[in-house]
Amino acid sequence: MDRPLRVAVIGAGPAGIYAADHLIKASETVTVDIIDRLPTPYGLIRYGVAPDHPRIKEIITALHRVLDNPRIRFIGNIDYGVDVKPEEMRRFYDATIIATGADKDRELDIPGIDLVGSYGAADFASWYNGHPDVPREWPLTATKVAVIGAGNVAVDVARILAKTADELLVTEIPDNVYQELKASPVTDVHMFSRRGPAQVKFTPQELRELDVSPNVEVIVHPEGIEFDEGSLETIRATRHVKMCVDILQNWAVRDPRDRPRRLHLHFLQAPVSIGGDGKVESIRTETQELTGDGWVRGTGEFTDWDVQAVYRAVGYLSKALADLPFDTKTGTIPHEAGRIMDLDGEHIPGMYVTGWIKRGPVGLIGHTKGDAGETITSLMADAATLPRATDADPAAVIAYLEQRGLDFTTWAGWQVLDRHEISLGEPHGRKRVKVVARHEMISISKTLN
Repeated sequence: MDRPLRVAVIGAGPAGIYAADHLIKASETVTVDIIDRLPTPYGLIRYGVAPDHPRIKEIITALHRVLDNPRIRFIGNIDYGVDVKPEEMRRFYDATIIATGADKDRELDIPGIDLVGSYGAADFASWYNGHPDVPREWPLTATKVAVIGAGNVAVDVARILAKTADELLVTEIPDNVYQELKASPVTDVHMFSRRGPAQVKFTPQELRELDVSPNVEVIVHPEGIEFDEGSLETIRATRHVKMCVDILQNWAVRDPRDRPRRLHLHFLQAPVSIGGDGKVESIRTETQELTGDGWVRGTGEFTDWDVQAVYRAVGYLSKALADLPFDTKTGTIPHEAGRIMDLDGEHIPGMYVTGWIKRGPVGLIGHTKGDAGETITSLMADAATLPRATDADPAAVIAYLEQRGLDFTTWAGWQVLDRHEISLGEPHGRKRVKVVARHEMISISKTLN
């Protein structure tokens, strides 16, 4: 190729940013545009991670350093497949990497799941994180709430629901979120895990954070603390699982503490239905028993729990993109080592994938880095045979967006908005206060000074 490689990355979350980082390290001349439908970078780190996770939020510092590279350009508020069609991308870029992640809730097919008061955890997380595309009101009227799931998202949701709003006021939550959480009448949050304590998906750090609040008593119901040979093998082989199990066992036998709110952890309880006349009034679970290999089966013993709201946290799901194959069962784009494959099993020239839409919504930041590395290795191996962009000048795509009248944001604009949000928090001793409305974020980002 007689000119530098031009690559577009669709998605400005960790997966997309790490892919860009691998690219510029793999070639001294490649230039990358990271394009996102949101006006801001960082994806689920900004809009999916609970605001009381300062250590996880520090990942943004590392991502910021990558985006500061002059060979990487952020273009926000542009929706791939809507504002810019795939065929238009081929005009400007030699290759496109899909890194759109997974930000939708996986469905849970049980009776009553559609009742008023039944919610997806991802939608709730978007609300309390100030996502611009969700309604700004949330009906926090329940005194008793069920959270279905045993992963980090379930723990986040349960913790945010159980904590008092004043405990969260030091974080970056928007004012409307604070006001609605402050008015919440919740007294009890029940978290249900279908499997045992050795099969939980949350981390020890996430688990410990449940027990930090002076206003919340964490109650581990001991009847679910059971282990079979498969569980014991997992505990022996996996350090973080052993740490979680030790914490849970200690909590299960400690003396009660008199606190105004309670967070109940139930293991070996599988939700089978949600009851109510037009709205959530109860949830029914079936007690499970371990089968020797770490899996479970139902016992036929059912319990009805008095709750007025249910949050399902059973996994994230990616959505299909225009003109690309998509496996609806796994929620992923078919690929081989990051090369997107068509329905005939052939590589679509110039098209690649990384992150959760490649492997499914599993794994931590370390997995995302390795995943991006595999994809970039494939792309660089294909570099000499990639279809050539016909208008590869980096200025061309900007001129095209301006000609179309598309209101896009930039890295410089994000830095303006970033400083503005930090300044909003300073008078109140907070790290930042998020700007929520899309039009307001765009307007502020354009006030370069």
